[in-house]
Amino acid sequence: MTTSDIDESVRAELNRLRESIDNIDAAVVHMLAERFKATQQVGHLKAEHHLPPADPARESRQIARLRQLAESAKLDPAFAEKLLNFIVAEVIRHHERIAEESAGETPAPSL
Repeated sequence: MTTSDIDESVRAELNRLRESIDNIDAAVVHMLAERFKATQQVGHLKAEHHLPPADPARESRQIARLRQLAESAKLDPAFAEKLLNFIVAEVIRHHERIAEESAGETPAPSL
């Protein structure tokens, strides 16, 4: 059976739900973009002060926090942890790149 074979009211409900999913997906993308803007600033601050790209203690705290939030939201905590680990790996990659770029810069001459 295809969607063209189903009752019109079912198709309308399916479309309504899919539009809601599309809106949520858009919000998730925008929230991730905002998160990465903030983590880029963290990366520049770390590079400026020669701090390591990764912070395992913070990552552990964040995982525990996110797992609790997931449980409260009735979301699989293991899924939430996998998602955070994926995001953190990307953030660390960005921080490493920022640190490399920062190390390659020559200081401006003193006047």
